[in-house]
Amino acid sequence: MRKYSYFFFIVILLFTSFVYSQKKTLQAIRIDSKIIIDGKFDETAWQNAPVAKNFVEIFPDNGKPIPENKDTEVKIVYTDEAIYVAALLHDDDPSKIMSEFTLRDNFATADHFGVFFNGYNDGQQEFRFFVSAAGVQQDCIYTENTDEDFTWDAIWESKVRITDKGWVVEMKIPLAALRFPEAEKQIWGLNFYREPRQSRSQNTWSLISNEINNESIQAGILEGIENIKTPTRLFLIPYASTYLTGNATQKTTGEVRGGLDIKYGLSDAFTLDAILVPDFGQVRFDNVILNLTAFEQQFTENRPFFTEGTDLFNKGNLFYSRRIGEVPFYEVADNETVLDNPGAIRLINAAKVSGRTKSGLGVGVLNAVTENTSVTIRNEDTGETRTMQIAPVSNYNITVLDQRFRKNSSIAFVNTNVIRNGSFRDANVSGLVWDLNTKSNSFNISGDFKYSYVNEEPNLEDKQGISSYFNFGKTKGKYRFSTGGVYVSQDYDINDLGINFQTHYHGLYLNQSYRILNPTKLFNSFSVNFNNYLEFDNRTGMLQQFNIRSGVDLTTKKNDYFGFGIRARPVSVADFYEPRSINEEKFVMYPGRIGGFIYFSSNFNRKFAIDLNPFVTKFFDQGWLNYGFTINPRYRFSDKFSLVYNFYYDRINNDVGWIAFDENDNTIFARRKRITIENTIQGKFSVNETMNFNLNLRHYWSYAVNNDILTLQDDGSLLPNYDFTTNRNRNLNLWNLDFSYVWWFTPGSQVTVLYRNNSQLFSRDFSREFGSNFNDAINSQNLNHIFSISVRYFIDYNSIKNSRLSKTFTKPKEKVHF
Repeated sequence: MRKYSYFFFIVILLFTSFVYSQKKTLQAIRIDSKIIIDGKFDETAWQNAPVAKNFVEIFPDNGKPIPENKDTEVKIVYTDEAIYVAALLHDDDPSKIMSEFTLRDNFATADHFGVFFNGYNDGQQEFRFFVSAAGVQQDCIYTENTDEDFTWDAIWESKVRITDKGWVVEMKIPLAALRFPEAEKQIWGLNFYREPRQSRSQNTWSLISNEINNESIQAGILEGIENIKTPTRLFLIPYASTYLTGNATQKTTGEVRGGLDIKYGLSDAFTLDAILVPDFGQVRFDNVILNLTAFEQQFTENRPFFTEGTDLFNKGNLFYSRRIGEVPFYEVADNETVLDNPGAIRLINAAKVSGRTKSGLGVGVLNAVTENTSVTIRNEDTGETRTMQIAPVSNYNITVLDQRFRKNSSIAFVNTNVIRNGSFRDANVSGLVWDLNTKSNSFNISGDFKYSYVNEEPNLEDKQGISSYFNFGKTKGKYRFSTGGVYVSQDYDINDLGINFQTHYHGLYLNQSYRILNPTKLFNSFSVNFNNYLEFDNRTGMLQQFNIRSGVDLTTKKNDYFGFGIRARPVSVADFYEPRSINEEKFVMYPGRIGGFIYFSSNFNRKFAIDLNPFVTKFFDQGWLNYGFTINPRYRFSDKFSLVYNFYYDRINNDVGWIAFDENDNTIFARRKRITIENTIQGKFSVNETMNFNLNLRHYWSYAVNNDILTLQDDGSLLPNYDFTTNRNRNLNLWNLDFSYVWWFTPGSQVTVLYRNNSQLFSRDFSREFGSNFNDAINSQNLNHIFSISVRYFIDYNSIKNSRLSKTFTKPKEKVHF
């Protein structure tokens, strides 16, 4: 009898293991009747559809079943044109459902429901569609490398209603918004997401365990979709804009622009995006700063064409899209004035093709052309003018081949190429990038090898360089770590279509972290991390960086976020970049330092919430001290109206940095005082889920006053200089205001009315009073004004075709319940 007990025990064990290893599955059913997206579920098509339920919590208590009074029930049906989703989100107190109105793709403080589709079921890429209890849509493409990319926008329908049982969601997602293979029977990856905002918890249908990083491989399965074809994906978006510009010294002028965006599905996997005569006049302003470093300021990309669906092009970090149509850099003599300085090099056209085959091969090609740009320069002594070419006609191209396999790994080849007309320099960069994970997602090996070639201008030697890094890490469980190294050669240069700052160095790092996976009596989440980085100059072996950082991050039971940490550099290091010497031959020795920070972010569910972040760093040198804070209060007056204010203060006493070269080519530094004050206000008033008024305001003031002049020595030390008397103080005073009205009058189509004013003032002699600088920034004599109206209209080829060929059959409606 005993052996039979063992036998039954083994059978039960194997059966249990088999059951728990199976993924959740939902059957979709085909329908022929019409569904109206009204959030009522009164079509007969919903009656017999299978139900997905038994959601689990993924945060804070990962894996905990959801109580019945908060359960979610979801059904899916489909036609040859679209996927339909109906969700009933139970809530025992519907009066507490949060439903703040906001701009599209902004979650704000509202309950949310989402559906995740992976047409290839490869655990690599998901198309995610969310809608809030206020009816505001969010959509994104999720990949493990780029996480959620909300710059991607699809055209789909949704409707929500709050009921006495909770709230309901009805969605229509066209097949044209998804990607799937040509197959008679489709098997898709599927997950559902619910966020009851009041508790700040997050729930999914198929558990996403926080023990591992990859989310999409943990999705469930959608079956039942058969005999569908990839629809013709042809979308045309014509637009027209008008602009009025003027200032105190320039007569108001008008300009009318027009163009066309095209999206065309070349196959079931690949899409062509093209812009003809682009117009980026309404994109958000850049947060320019007083940059005293040896490196250029890196800006965020705000132009939709270069942000939508660009996850492939970010492989290897070789693509910095702001190079295309960038602000030109050139120098003129002290006695010369530029008469027609262009704000940016004009983009003539751009196109990209991207997609992924059913075998997991991702292909991306982006090409853009910019125009020849010249400026007129006047000699103030003679009155004569001359024309200087600052940028030729240029072609920018990036090509990516990314092979995914085993649902969690990839190897990619990336190439960027810039060809400029005439004798200007050309450049080519190639890279091999790998990201390999074990089957259980417990360990990761990643890295790259990149090669750059620059064909310089005539009489300059061509440059060739390499860069490579290797990483090994534990990526699962409470304790995780990563360790690796990086090597960059002297002539590695990707700055024609990418961005890199330092070269000729190698470095080593070790990162460690520990976290709780489920809440405790005190915390909803808790993690501690330790990071260590060493960097050396390749040529001399001198230490360039020795950074140590340790921090704690936690969430309280009331969903307030808190953290603190220390940062240290225990020894002096050599900086080869700050002296601005040719080939970074000179260096300056900078002292060690130690500092700390604290941050606090209260629960945004409250009408009044606040973020606070004080910091301080003490350098081991002559009173060199950096301290400051950020305070960020916000108030939600109603679900339609809110204001967010941000104040940033940063002060550095006895900072040491480069300021000039003297007439004898000595490198001049200064010990200086730096103060930065930044005020921003963001305001939003939503008429409804498709109509918003938005305010973005920024005043930035930063100055540096040089107190002690110093001369750099060959050994990296600094000696007093009493001969250099040129004023190299700096004061940057910026003002930006955008006030806009946005109306999405039909899916994909919008009207935007924008009023913008701005000023940018730089000076060597200036007042150190905040009030004086603020008044100068908003003085009408210094402001530039822009008023613009833009209309974009979305045209779907399938809608036109169906409206002409289809017939509408009206059937009696029958009320149906889940």
